Amino acid sequence: MTALNRYPELGVPDRAALDALLDSQRAGVLSCSVEGEPLAVPMLYARDGDRVLLHGSTGAGALRHVAAGASAVLTVFVLDALVVAPTTFESSVNYRSATIRGRLTPVDDHGAALDRFSDVVVPGRTGEVRPPNRRELAATLVLSIPIAEDNWLLKVADEWPATPEAAGADPSVWSGLVPIRSVLDEPVPAPWASDLPVPASVRRLVDG
Repeated sequence: MTALNRYPELGVPDRAALDALLDSQRAGVLSCSVEGEPLAVPMLYARDGDRVLLHGSTGAGALRHVAAGASAVLTVFVLDALVVAPTTFESSVNYRSATIRGRLTPVDDHGAALDRFSDVVVPGRTGEVRPPNRRELAATLVLSIPIAEDNWLLKVADEWPATPEAAGADPSVWSGLVPIRSVLDEPVPAPWASDLPVPASVRRLVDG
């Protein structure tokens, strides 16, 4: 884990906590510099052990750039609660965030990597559909960024709001937390699949 200079108490050096955050989400932002200009691209990702997989079109300029060896950073952020304090100055949010910095490298066996990616996003789905064909594999670039000992940072804010005394506020003013959560709703079939049963992979995902 890299050092956190400001509010070091928010830094969490537990690798298991990092994995848990990465595994609980599906999207992050990949940032890098292209010809001196900043570039940030929202992307799906999948953790595969000690690496994170990303994929996209071989025609995507940002991916081609990082595949050529440019430094990049992947950011994952989860908003857990609004922290409503006795004053607006003391109000904030509870959150979890992770950054992984490094150089992305192309994955040689990207067919297997794409299967792994798909099974992280919807576990078991690859066993229900045909595999990618040659044209699809040729059009897809798969990259990985390692999770090493010194290239990641995990921050967690999980606190109650400041007390009225600490905030110099009226004690009769309400304060507390407004939790935020994401849920998977019931699957909605495509118009051409309305008569088909929901597949086991999707059913497990939603019910789980």
